[in-house]
Amino acid sequence: MAISHDDIRNLPLPHLGFKLLSTISVEQANFNNLIQSFKQAGGYNTPQPQDMDVLLSRLSDAWAWLEAHALIGPSAQNPQGSNWQRLTSVGREALADPAAVAQVWAADRLAGDLHSALSSARSNFALGDYETASFAAMKAVEVEVRRVTGLPNELLGVNLMRKAFSPKDGPLRDPGAEGGEQQATADLFAGAIGAYKNPASHRTVKFEDPMEAAEVIQLADLLLRIVQRAEARERP
Repeated sequence: MAISHDDIRNLPLPHLGFKLLSTISVEQANFNNLIQSFKQAGGYNTPQPQDMDVLLSRLSDAWAWLEAHALIGPSAQNPQGSNWQRLTSVGREALADPAAVAQVWAADRLAGDLHSALSSARSNFALGDYETASFAAMKAVEVEVRRVTGLPNELLGVNLMRKAFSPKDGPLRDPGAEGGEQQATADLFAGAIGAYKNPASHRTVKFEDPMEAAEVIQLADLLLRIVQRAEARERP
C-alpha cells in the first residue's frame, strides 16, 4: 500500500482520500483487506507505530470521504459483500484530473440550498462549463432585478443595478438602512454584474478555476436573496 504513516498523519482528508483512491483497483476493493495489508506492510515481525489506532481511524475517515463524494461505490461483481467497493466513473475521472481535489471542494460549496433562479448555473457547473455557469448566475441576478422592479429592458447590467438600488429613489433600496449602506448595496450589485456578467457578454472569459466559479455562483445566490428581501418589503 503506497501510503506512508506520515501521509496518513498529516495530509488533509481530501488529499488523503485521493491518495487512497489511487491504490484501489478499478474492479473492486475491500476495506477490511486494505486495513490488513496496511497492518502487515512491513512484514510479520515489524514493530507497529504507537499511534496505529489513530492511523486506522484516519484511513477509515478517508474511505468514508470517498464514499460520501461518490468516488467509490458498491461492487457489482460482489454485491452480497457489503465491504466490497469499486471505483465509480466519477472516481476514475477524478484520478485522471490533477485538479480533482479543487473540483470536489468547489462542488461541496454548491451542495446546499441555492436560489431557484440558479438552476441553469448549477447545471453548467456540474458539466464543467465554468464560464457559462458564472455568466448564467449573474444573468439570473439581472433578470430577477428587472422582474421585481419592472424597469425597462433598455436598462442593462451596471446601469440597471444603479437605478434599482439608487439611494435616492431605487425601488429595491432599503429605506431602513442609512445612506452609506444603501450606496454600498448599489455598489455591490453594480460591481458584481460589471466584474462577472458584463465581460462574458462582450468577450470570451476563461474560468478555469472551479472554486472561483463556485464562489461567483454563491455571490449570485447572496444577491438574489437580497432582491428577495427587497421584494418582500414591497408586498402589502
